[in-house]
Amino acid sequence: MTSANLDQNVDRALSAYNSLSVDDKLAFLWYVYKDMGDSVTPAAPGAAGADISGGLFNQVKEKSFEEQLDIQRKLISGQDSLISREYGSLSANTKLLFWYQLAQGMDEGTIVPMPDDYKASGSVEQLLPQIESLDSEQQITLLRNAVVNAGTEPKQGADI
Repeated sequence: MTSANLDQNVDRALSAYNSLSVDDKLAFLWYVYKDMGDSVTPAAPGAAGADISGGLFNQVKEKSFEEQLDIQRKLISGQDSLISREYGSLSANTKLLFWYQLAQGMDEGTIVPMPDDYKASGSVEQLLPQIESLDSEQQITLLRNAVVNAGTEPKQGADI
């Protein structure tokens, strides 16, 4: 397969991801990290700003489950909030690490879990095999591109 075809596969998967609802995007990210977490963690965690993403993660972890879900929804939909602006100032790899930390927190019970009765939408179920068919570098590229535009831009001045 040529490089152009591989890029098209990532672009198609990203387009499918972008068409998902906010909750389906959150579910997709959770499924990907749950199924492929070891292969999608940043290659150089130290370079990804683990202390920075950990600080943001801890802000989320301190909230109630309802507030945690609201924060994640605001991040994914690009709604303005302090955490969304703080997230917006992170590097792409640090954003990737932050979502990985959220998935780990879900497994540990410190972040709102997926409901036991949650059933992925057909769109999520169609997208998962697409990402599984990509090589690990393409998977990371897809995830980085999926999370890089979440959040909002920091504000000028002291308001972040």
